[in-house]
Amino acid sequence: MNPFPSRCCARGCLTRRDLLRAGGAAAAGLSLLEGCSWKSLRDAVDTDAPAAPPRTPLAVKPILVHDVPQRKKQSSWRNWGGIHTPEAAQEELGRIQKELDRIKAGADFPVSFLPPVALRGGKQIEKLEDLAQADAIILYAAGGWVDAFDACLKTGKPLLVFMRHRSGPVYLWYEIVSPRFLRRHKDEPSVPGVDDDDMVVDSVDDLTWRLRALAGLKNTVGAKIVTIGGASGWATPKAPELAREKFKLEMQNVSYPELKTFLVAAREDAATVKLARERADRYLRGGEVTLETEKSFVENCFLLDHVFRGLLEKSGARAITVNSCMGTIMPIAETTACLTLSTLNDAGFQAFCESDFVVIPSGMLLANITGRPHFLNDPTYPHHGVVTEAHCSGPRRMDGKNLEPVRLVTHFESDYGAAPKVEMKKGTVCTNIIPDFSFKKYVGFRGEIADTPFLPICRDQVDVAFQVPAEKIARAMRGFHWEFCYGDYLREFGYAVRKLGLEWECLG
Repeated sequence: MNPFPSRCCARGCLTRRDLLRAGGAAAAGLSLLEGCSWKSLRDAVDTDAPAAPPRTPLAVKPILVHDVPQRKKQSSWRNWGGIHTPEAAQEELGRIQKELDRIKAGADFPVSFLPPVALRGGKQIEKLEDLAQADAIILYAAGGWVDAFDACLKTGKPLLVFMRHRSGPVYLWYEIVSPRFLRRHKDEPSVPGVDDDDMVVDSVDDLTWRLRALAGLKNTVGAKIVTIGGASGWATPKAPELAREKFKLEMQNVSYPELKTFLVAAREDAATVKLARERADRYLRGGEVTLETEKSFVENCFLLDHVFRGLLEKSGARAITVNSCMGTIMPIAETTACLTLSTLNDAGFQAFCESDFVVIPSGMLLANITGRPHFLNDPTYPHHGVVTEAHCSGPRRMDGKNLEPVRLVTHFESDYGAAPKVEMKKGTVCTNIIPDFSFKKYVGFRGEIADTPFLPICRDQVDVAFQVPAEKIARAMRGFHWEFCYGDYLREFGYAVRKLGLEWECLG
C-alpha cells in the first residue's frame, strides 16, 4: 500500500506533463533541462544561496467515535467506557484539542490538525467534508463499533487508534481493539494496512513519534530527486527501478554534458563567480574551519553549489545525487563534489554522492523524519563493540542547528579537490540504518560516537560504539552503504518503512 500519493511541489516547478514532454520516463530518469538556459537557471536562485524549502506538513484528522446508549430495565444497556453522552463527548473533544495543541507546540516536524469531531459511527465518518484534506487519521476509540474503523480504512490513509486507560475517561476499545478489530474474532492479525504498531494507549508522546514518522514518510514517498549523470545502484542495476517502485521517487536527470554547459556559463558569469568566492570566504572565516587544501578547490565547490541549488530550485526538488562522483565530475567542476554535498546538506537539502539508489531512499526518509542532515557512509567490519563509518561528504550541521568543527582536505582516493573532515561530537547518540540490495528488509541499531579518527580512508570518520554483540551486527549486514544521523530515531524509521511493506529489524 502506498500511504501517500504522488504530489507536485507548489513552488513554480515543472509539472509532470512538462517533464514527460521533455524526455519521458527513461531508465535514467525524466529529463529536467530540455530547453533550459543558464539565465533561467541562474534566475531561479536568489542573489545569495537559498536554503532548502521546508518539509510539507502532515495534515491529521482527529475523530472521536462514541455511542449514546439508552438505559434498559433489567438488561445490559451500555458497553465499557466513560463517554456515553453528548456532553461527555464534548468535554472529551476539549481534552483532545489540548493534547493536539501540546503536540503541535512542541513538534520538531511539520504537522497540522484539522478540527476534531465527535461522531457515532462509520456512516457519519464517510460524510466528513474535510476528510479528503487529511494525510492521516487519529481515531479516538471511546465507543461505537467496528464500522467506524472500517470507514477510516476505506480512505486508504494511515490510521492511528488512540485509547484511554488512565489519561481520562476509559475507552471501550481499550478492552476490545485486538479481538474485535485487529483480529476480527480470530487468533491472527486480520486487517491489512493496520496493526499493533498503530495502537496508542494514553501516551501523547507515543502518538507524537508516530506522527513524526508519518510526516517523514509523506515527504519521502513521491519526492523528486535530481540525478547528476543518471541514477545508479551499488552492485545493483535495478536499484533505481526498485526505488521508484517502493518509494515512488521521481528522478529528474541532468547529464554531464548539460552540467558542463552550465558550469562553463557560471564561470563566465562575473556576478556568480563573485558570489561563489564570497561564500567560500564566509565559510572559511566562519570559525572552527581549517583549510588544508587549495582555496581554489573550495571556491569551485561553492560555484558548483550555486549551480546545484539552481537545479534544485528549478526542479522543485529537495534532493540531489551525483553519479560517477569519484571521477567524471572532477574535470568538469575542477574540484570534487564532496564539500558541495556537505554544504547542501547543511542548508536542509538532501545531497548524496555516488547516486546509489540502494541507500538513497533510506537517507531521504531519515532526513525527512528527523529534520537533520544524514551521513551516507561506507561501513567497516564491526568488532569489539565498535564499527568505523566513513565518507568524504559529511555535513557539519548534524544536529540540525550547530556547525561542527571541520578540516578542509582533499578527497582521499583522488587526493584532489575539497572534502570536509568533520569532527563529529564524541558521545553523541546516533541512528544507524542498513539498507539491503533487494528493498525487502532494513536493519537498524543505536550507537554512540566513540571517536573521530583520521585514518587513511574517506575523510569523515566516526567510530560508532554499540551495545549488542558485534557478531550480531556482522551477521545482519546487507547491501553496502549505510545511513547515519544524530539522535535515536529507530522507532520512527522502523514504523515508517513497515508502512511501505518492508521488513524491519532493530538490533538491541
